[in-house]
Amino acid sequence: MTVTIYHNPACGTSRNTLEMIRASGEEPVVVEYLKTPPSRERLVELIDAMGLSPRELLREKGTPYGELGLAEDRWSDGELVDFMLAHPILINRPIVETPKGTRLCRPSERVLDILPSPLAEDFVKEDGEVVKAG
Repeated sequence: MTVTIYHNPACGTSRNTLEMIRASGEEPVVVEYLKTPPSRERLVELIDAMGLSPRELLREKGTPYGELGLAEDRWSDGELVDFMLAHPILINRPIVETPKGTRLCRPSERVLDILPSPLAEDFVKEDGEVVKAG
């Protein structure tokens, strides 16, 4: 199994995660999920693999979350998945899949626990924060 990142290049957290993967020596499969959204089956597989509920994967900021009324309890898990498929910007990111597991990597250093190889050297995030190697 290779490393796959469901990535949004406009997102700093996603960019940092991608670069940490590369800094570990992996060249991941990059899926720009806004351009190529996952199928319903694939999205459900990812949600299950992360141990999250669909609601926990919803992104609120910069999305139609509020205007769609997604904070309301009335939506079933299946309906929330439908909303994410209709509006992929609602899928929180980045999601990373490796042989060691699948994880929503917010903050970006959450990826370190599932990388096949550790960082060889310290990594400096876009905001200047240092993530220690090892």
